[in-house]
Amino acid sequence: MHKKLFIPGPVDVRPEILEAMGTPMIGHRTKEASALGESICKNIQKLFYTANPILLSTSSGTGLMEGAIRSLTAKRAIVFSIGAFGNRWAKLAKSNNVPVDKVEAEWGQPTLPEVVDKYLSTGKYDVFTITHNETSTGVMNPVYEIAEIRKKYPDILWLMDAVSSMAGVKIEVDKLGVDVCITSTQKAIGLPPGMSICSITKRALEYGKQVEFRGTYLDILALYAYMQKKPYQYPSTPSIAHMFALDKQLDYILNEEGLENRYARHLEMGRITRAWADEHFERFAAKGYESQTLTTIKNINGISIAELNKRIGELGYQISNGYGDLKEKTFRIAHMADRKVDELKELLNVIDKEIAKM
Repeated sequence: MHKKLFIPGPVDVRPEILEAMGTPMIGHRTKEASALGESICKNIQKLFYTANPILLSTSSGTGLMEGAIRSLTAKRAIVFSIGAFGNRWAKLAKSNNVPVDKVEAEWGQPTLPEVVDKYLSTGKYDVFTITHNETSTGVMNPVYEIAEIRKKYPDILWLMDAVSSMAGVKIEVDKLGVDVCITSTQKAIGLPPGMSICSITKRALEYGKQVEFRGTYLDILALYAYMQKKPYQYPSTPSIAHMFALDKQLDYILNEEGLENRYARHLEMGRITRAWADEHFERFAAKGYESQTLTTIKNINGISIAELNKRIGELGYQISNGYGDLKEKTFRIAHMADRKVDELKELLNVIDKEIAKM
């Protein structure tokens, strides 16, 4: 039995998109491949609200995170972390011999603009990273407020992880001034895992030229350079199946559902889940900084999340336990991609009934 997934990725994928992945293959060095890539990139620019170049990578979001921090840090990076995936930025930097400092907020709290100001003002850094939406804690950072602070430091490159929020929350990349904005397919975009996407500014591409050791497969300057030589093609063979699916899903998001309707749906699902959490448990994220694509909930009643998941699994649903040290202390309900409001309400009713039996 297939379970309806209310986990922070992978998400359930619409049948039409799964079907699109089965489109007969084309050569990745053909005009058809270039046309497919161009269609995707132009629509991604609309989704990102950017005029910047778009790059695709056959990897998870972590791939482009690693590529970005390695390819663009010439001096020292600072990672502002609000949870497990913020910490991943620092781990990626360190494992690639990139000088890095990490400033970690208490889990459940955001990165505040004044903290960013404090560290960027030192002049020690040429790169800083922000996690827009942290799936371990259910916190969404105040990126528009951070963008105002960043204006004081225009020479510092801003790398942002929007893996779990892009296509569920309005993120105006150019208005924010983000140099590299990264997402991947298996969350709010609504595809299977396997491809990541980023926008990148021309100034970041120029700045990265002074970084000598950028790796090979994840060298984002090399990805861009190849695209200039062979339009919308890549140095290594991409996942053509994902590209077919992504092209179709972007058309659906932009032209059938519409971006504003999609954002409103995610906003409503977040509101419903938080209200439910407040009634039965407690929300984990600081008030005013809650994610719109998933909710992390304090397990104040001490129920067994593993047992709950087993029970609702038998009824065709799956939620997510807490992440890492938060396992069993919290649980997470994702409400992203093409999940409908009525489906979320059904899940919450099922959880209520099963908890009453425990």
